[in-house]
Amino acid sequence: MIRLTFHGAARNVTGSSHLLEVNGKRILLDCGLFQGRRAEAWEKNSSFPFDPEMIDVLVLSHAHIDHSGKIPMLYKHGFRGPIICTAATRDLANIMLLDSAFLQVKDAEFVNKLHARKGLPPVESLYDADDVIDVLGQFQTVGYRRKTRVTEDVDVTFYDAGHILGSAIGLYDIRDGERELQLCYTGDLGRPDRPILKDPEHVGDVDILITESTYGGRIHAGNEVILDTLEDVIKRTVARNGKIIVPAFSVGRTQELVYHLHELREQNRLPEISIFVDSPLSVNATQIFRIHPECMDAEARQAVLTHQNPFSFENLHYIMHVGESKDLNGRTDPMMIISSSGMCEGGRILHHLRNNIEDPRNTIMITGYNAEHTLGRRIVEREKTVRIFGEDFALNAEVVVLNSLSAHADRNEILDYHRRFNPARLQHSFIVHGDLDQEQKLQSALQDELGLQNVEIPSPGDSYLI
Repeated sequence: MIRLTFHGAARNVTGSSHLLEVNGKRILLDCGLFQGRRAEAWEKNSSFPFDPEMIDVLVLSHAHIDHSGKIPMLYKHGFRGPIICTAATRDLANIMLLDSAFLQVKDAEFVNKLHARKGLPPVESLYDADDVIDVLGQFQTVGYRRKTRVTEDVDVTFYDAGHILGSAIGLYDIRDGERELQLCYTGDLGRPDRPILKDPEHVGDVDILITESTYGGRIHAGNEVILDTLEDVIKRTVARNGKIIVPAFSVGRTQELVYHLHELREQNRLPEISIFVDSPLSVNATQIFRIHPECMDAEARQAVLTHQNPFSFENLHYIMHVGESKDLNGRTDPMMIISSSGMCEGGRILHHLRNNIEDPRNTIMITGYNAEHTLGRRIVEREKTVRIFGEDFALNAEVVVLNSLSAHADRNEILDYHRRFNPARLQHSFIVHGDLDQEQKLQSALQDELGLQNVEIPSPGDSYLI
C-alpha cells in the first residue's frame, strides 16, 4: 500500500511536511515550521498531526526553516530515525536550527510575559539548543545522483534543485509488491541562469509529482532589471541621505544580494555607501558557501577556487556582535543594512525597522516572498501602520519590492521544468507550497497548457492512496 498525506504547506507556503507511507513504513518529506500569526503559528508548531515516534525516516530537501525548523521538535517527541540530506544541507541545518532554537526560547519568554499579565500558565519553548545538538547526530549525508536506500521498498536519489546551497529534488523509487513507480518531490524549485548556484536538474519521467507553487502565477524580471533596480534604489536613497533596510533570508538571499552588489561595484555602478550584513547567521552561512563549491555554478566555483571572494568588497561589513548592530541606529550617514529574517518575524531586522520605518528618507527593500499575516507581508501591502514589538509605527519609509531576487522559480520556469515530463506517464500531480491563488493559477496552466491530468491542490490532512 502506498499512501501520501499532506500535513504542511498545503494551500499555504510555510511548514512543509508530507508523509509517504509504503508497506507500513512511514517516510516524512521535510518537517518545517509554520510562519504567520503568532498565536496560529504557536498552535500549529507545538504539536503534530501524527505520532513522531512512528516516523521511520525523514528526508530533508533543504535547510530553510520552513522545511527543517520543526526537526528538533520531532526529536523531542520521540523520533529517532535517520535524517537523509545532502552534506551542504546538513552543514546549514546545523547553524540554522541552533539559531531557531535561540529564537524559540526568546519567543517563549515573550509569550510568558503576556501570560503573566493575564494570569495564564507559562509555556515552554518549542525546543532548545540541546534538542538541536541531540538530533544533529541523526543526520546522514548523501551526494547528488547517488541512489540511497530509505526503507526496504523505497530508494531516493537527490538532484540539485538550484534553490539554496545543498537543496535537493527527491526522486523516489517505490516498490509495492510487483508494482514499481517513481515519485518526484521538488522541494523548493530554484531558477535557471542565476548567480552562484547550479541550474535545477531534471529527474526524468515519473508517475507521481509533488511540486511547489510559490510563484505559480507570477513572472520574475531578468538579471539586468535586478541590477538596474538596485542601482536606482541606492542612488535615490543616498540622494536623500537615507538608509536602505533589507530584510533578507540568511541563507541564499543574503549571499545572492551581496553577489549582485559585487557585480555593480565591478561595473562601477555602485554609489559610495556603507553596506552592513547584520546577521550572525548570514555570516556563518556565507562561510559554509565557501566550503561547498560542488553546489556552485562554474563562474562562482572558479571564483572560490582562485581565491576571488564574491562575498567581500570594499565598504561591505559583516556584523556579529549585538553592540555593533545597535551602533548602526545612531549613525546618520547613508547606508544599506541587510538583516534577517526575510519575513520580518524575528531577529535583528525588527530593531532596524523599528528605528527607521517612520523616516520618509529611508527605504525598505523587500527581496522575496512574504507569507500572509507576517510583518513582511504587511509592509509589502503598505499598511499605514504596522506593529513591531507590540507598538504601532507609521510606515512612512519608501517600500520597494524586488521579488526577482527570489530563489523560487516563477510561473514560466516551473512550466518549463514540467514540460520535460511525459504527460502520458504522469498519473497524479500535487501542488503545494503556495498561496491558494498561486496554486490555482499553476493548476490551470499545467492542465490547459501542458495537458496534465489529475492535478490536485490538497488541503491540510488530505490523504491519497496511490
